[in-house]
Amino acid sequence: MTAKFIVIEGLEGAGKSTAISICQQFLTQHNVDFVNVREPGGTPLAEQLRSLVKANHQETIASETELLIMYAARSQLVNNVIRPALDNDQWVLGDRHDLSSQAYQGGGREIEQTTLKALSDIVLKGLKPDLTIYLDIEPSIGLARAKGRGELDRIEQEALGFFERTRARYLALANSDDSIKTVNANQTMAQVHNDIIAVLEQFLQSNN
Repeated sequence: MTAKFIVIEGLEGAGKSTAISICQQFLTQHNVDFVNVREPGGTPLAEQLRSLVKANHQETIASETELLIMYAARSQLVNNVIRPALDNDQWVLGDRHDLSSQAYQGGGREIEQTTLKALSDIVLKGLKPDLTIYLDIEPSIGLARAKGRGELDRIEQEALGFFERTRARYLALANSDDSIKTVNANQTMAQVHNDIIAVLEQFLQSNN
């Protein structure tokens, strides 16, 4: 089986970290050689860009500036980690990828699709996850969970409407792409765990 690219997506508080752990355990149990990445971040420079875009600043960060920082970080990760790993027959397990930009900047920030597509084409050059697990959660529930973790970053401090637009875009994209599997993250942790495992098992079976 050729190396695969799996991504976990979702709003704040959806349980991405837990889902990543579930995927790590599953892949390890199936003797899959994989690397973990996160976006924005994943390389020394991309991690600096992550800190920059998440921090609170005295000046307002324009939506386009935020978008360009995200794609600059993604370019570093794709070129220096993701593509080399896949070329080396290593699977890649990602905490967020391009779908986040489509949802957050396209949906939440309401940036034009043509702008997003242009940047995506330049940076990704056709790279696309083989499987995306989207953890769908009510924004109010997710934000309450995020607040329970401690201080919120700049993006997490956005108004509820921002996250409602982001979720709506996530759902629209998931409904139009068979490689995106939606898991109801409003369920109990045990139910979410079982649903993720079911998606992973089906994915492995269909690729054997």
